[in-house]
Amino acid sequence: MEYTAPYWLPGGNLQTIWPALFSRRFEGPAPNYTRERWRTPDGDFVDVDFQSGPPGAPLLVLFHGLEGSSSSHYAQAFAATARALGWAYAVPHFRGCSGEINLAPRAYHSGDHAEVGWMLQRLRERHGRPFMAVGVSLGGNALLRWVEESGDMAARCVQAVAAISSPLDLMAGGHHIGAGFNRLVYTRLFLNTLKPKALAKLAQHPGLCDRDKVLAARTLYEFDNAFTAPVHGFRNTEDYWTRCSSKPHLHRIRVPALVLNARNDPFVPAASLPRPQEVGDHVTLWQPLDGGHVGFPHGAWPGHVLTLPSAVTRWLQSPR
Repeated sequence: MEYTAPYWLPGGNLQTIWPALFSRRFEGPAPNYTRERWRTPDGDFVDVDFQSGPPGAPLLVLFHGLEGSSSSHYAQAFAATARALGWAYAVPHFRGCSGEINLAPRAYHSGDHAEVGWMLQRLRERHGRPFMAVGVSLGGNALLRWVEESGDMAARCVQAVAAISSPLDLMAGGHHIGAGFNRLVYTRLFLNTLKPKALAKLAQHPGLCDRDKVLAARTLYEFDNAFTAPVHGFRNTEDYWTRCSSKPHLHRIRVPALVLNARNDPFVPAASLPRPQEVGDHVTLWQPLDGGHVGFPHGAWPGHVLTLPSAVTRWLQSPR
């Protein structure tokens, strides 16, 4: 991907924050979703937002990032792009991210490949043929982990996948977002919603986690140690981040996969990104110098975020 940021948005932080808050996400009317609630095998639920397409249209599925949803700027931009292409579009929400707390004694995490696989299989049964899937940030890492674990079986569900601004090395990304400016801004924003959700989950299921440790968490490392890791069966944050990172397994991917990371992403240190010799033949690496974290703004002030989904969907449908 050849990308140059607008001159008026220099640096990874501006290219991350401004697009999420102010840049245009779509042309014309806002995306119009129809929501379905799916019952999970463990008695819980997930909500899936659909945007319909013409009969026989290709399907694009998007997995959102940490605390994201179908209303996130990137999700709406992909919805607009899918609509312009005449594609159907679906955004499955990770548990607790659709505006209503889920029921089971669990939430979601960066390596939730079993959950991703269950969602994709449901969509495959509905759509009737393989489709394209995109994962953003956390959702991209989880999608890649599913592709890695599925091997040749992945092609039964997906014809191609893309991971955008994903923390492929969770250890490197987790420590990076917990320091300096990142900790003051991004970590605080995430914890402002993660902590209340964890406490609500504890109220549903007393004893699920340590309330005092959740309240005391000041970094995602500490929050994952207090909630995410123990609730989802990991020993601690190190165990969670190590086992769920997609970077060590990129050579196992057996379907076309685009891995896109800006080298100035404030969440993902450039030194942690995979090199060509670390991935398999099915993986394409795009690592532009600019773009921020799920930003990639374009155009005159206030800019728009449609360049990213346009480039990604072109790659997804390109012959290989």
